[in-house]
Amino acid sequence: MTITAGAPPTHHTPAGLALGFLTGGVIGASLTAFVSGCVVEKVALVVTGLALPAVYGLGFFLLTLPRRAREAAVAPRTALAMIESLEAAGGEASDVPVRFDLTVAPDDAPAYRVEIRQDVNVVELSDYRPRGVVVVTYPPDRPWKARIVKRPTPEWEERAATEHLDSVPGPAMRSEAPESLAGGLLTLLGLLLGAAAVLLLFRADLFGSDGSGTSREPSVSSSSSSTSSTTTVTSATGTVTLGPGQSMLDRGELRRAVESLTRGEGRRRALTVVVQDRLLTVVFSPTGVRGAGFDPRSLPYDRVPALVEKARAALGVDPTRSWQLTADGVSGSLTLRVVVTGEGGTATLEADGRGKVLRGSGS
Repeated sequence: MTITAGAPPTHHTPAGLALGFLTGGVIGASLTAFVSGCVVEKVALVVTGLALPAVYGLGFFLLTLPRRAREAAVAPRTALAMIESLEAAGGEASDVPVRFDLTVAPDDAPAYRVEIRQDVNVVELSDYRPRGVVVVTYPPDRPWKARIVKRPTPEWEERAATEHLDSVPGPAMRSEAPESLAGGLLTLLGLLLGAAAVLLLFRADLFGSDGSGTSREPSVSSSSSSTSSTTTVTSATGTVTLGPGQSMLDRGELRRAVESLTRGEGRRRALTVVVQDRLLTVVFSPTGVRGAGFDPRSLPYDRVPALVEKARAALGVDPTRSWQLTADGVSGSLTLRVVVTGEGGTATLEADGRGKVLRGSGS
């Protein structure tokens, strides 16, 4: 076997750089998918974030299995080595990492220098000293993978105690790849591109776009106020509160309130609309569930004051302390229900989606 002294192993090959780029992409995509899925409560994103690194790891294992099998089939060589220098890193564990600079002297090849890192028990640190001779093993095709044998056979232990080795001039081969700016940049680029890919693929769920040019309401409440009303919109509900002296029964007031909650949401539907004297509440249908609910702008606005007045007068609960109209479209057809409360009790009135009275009762 011929070993060129000081010839470092080739670490940063195009395949290695591509692997670093791909690994960064998987890390970025999986983390972004998992965190985003938890935030928006999207099961598909959470599963993607968990499954992607598992699939990548399995694929890497299967692809490298033949190479690792070939390497394992090669019997390691044993040789003597002299410690040129050593440096232990601090730590509180029983085993501490130690950097060894060795001169390895194979019996059938030229000696060479190598730098390795190996964990050593703190109790055994005193056994290793500069100029000391130790026994090492290494794969014949990868001499930089040398490892110190802590418990050599009696034959090699006797040779290490009796033989003397001469130093070989450096530079030393390294068992660990040196830091590479190109490799680090490629890994970072892969991480950023992986995160960007997830954000792009799932932008509809993350940023509220339904792919049709409209956008959903934000999941965080946003409020806008004026001197006459306050409007609050969330991802699930919207409310409008009128100021003192105003009423949803005023001409055009209910229509303006509904339109302020559905402005720019041409396809947004509602499950329930609740109207009180100074308060409007709209419960929107879940995004992505097509056909559920009704268009809140289709309410018979002009019939609402008449329905409330009919419930007040015809059902004998005047004067009233409060009234409420509920528009429900969960069951399919739109139904209006008016409830008025006064000194004499409570009365109800039901109407269809056009405001035609169906039935009424009082107590």
